[in-house]
Amino acid sequence: MTAYAALRAQLDTLTTEAFRPELAGIDRLPTLEITRIMNAEDATVPAAVAGELPRIAAAVDAIAARMARGGRLVYAGAGTAGRLGVLDASECPPTFNTDPQQVVGLIAGGPTAMVKAVEGAEDSAELAAADLTALGLTADDSVIGISASGRTPYAIGAVGFARSRGALTVGLSCNAGSALAAAAEHGIEVVVGPELLTGSTRLKAGTAQKLVLNLISTVTMIRLGKTYGNLMVDVRASNEKLRARSRRIVALATGAPDAEIEAALTATGGEVKNAILVILGGVDGPTAATLLATAGGHLRAALAEAR
Repeated sequence: MTAYAALRAQLDTLTTEAFRPELAGIDRLPTLEITRIMNAEDATVPAAVAGELPRIAAAVDAIAARMARGGRLVYAGAGTAGRLGVLDASECPPTFNTDPQQVVGLIAGGPTAMVKAVEGAEDSAELAAADLTALGLTADDSVIGISASGRTPYAIGAVGFARSRGALTVGLSCNAGSALAAAAEHGIEVVVGPELLTGSTRLKAGTAQKLVLNLISTVTMIRLGKTYGNLMVDVRASNEKLRARSRRIVALATGAPDAEIEAALTATGGEVKNAILVILGGVDGPTAATLLATAGGHLRAALAEAR
């Protein structure tokens, strides 16, 4: 059997690659009917994610524990999966004021692969090991391999290398019994079923991966004290919209008048969390910073100490 024949046989076993004969005439349907079919398909994804919530929660707790002691969260994938990881990582600094190196997205083929396919990159486990080596991976870090099929060598290679270095590993795929989940300590398999377009895993599988990554990064940041209730108190005010949002967050958290909010933000260098502590805790800017540092960045704990 040739290498291609073997790969084809492997793909034939994957739910994400299955052919749906009932959709063979979809190109002949009215546009509105196609959109309704596709929308109905997408509506099934959250239920598939729900079935994996216990495993997602366990992974989050393990990741948060490592990040609390200085570890990083690293996503590794190829194609759509890799792009989704890079996207989630890039949104953490403005949303949670994380250091750009605290949550990292690796895509097979490097940054160029974000906008243009890099042929063969996804087939190299060695490339994944090299990318993680370049990051200086440590045992405090967490690596999430992402692959719709669950067989992508780059993602499996990333998880295997990370595990050999003592890092926490998570394998996120959209097929049951995947090699990726088996390679990781925490396997998450969101089985969304065959795609509308045969094998196009940027559709339901991509949506599922985005939902899971949203869950992982958001709930991890909640566990790390990056929010106060459902307010983004660590938001980085890097533009006018975010500066306005910062003031609104302080107002929602404290109920203080505008003048008091402006004074608190001035006293804390624009740090939302610190400004809230100044107002609710009745402390000055430097004291707020000290209390938060002692509390590991958790505003509720710092408030309890201030009061």
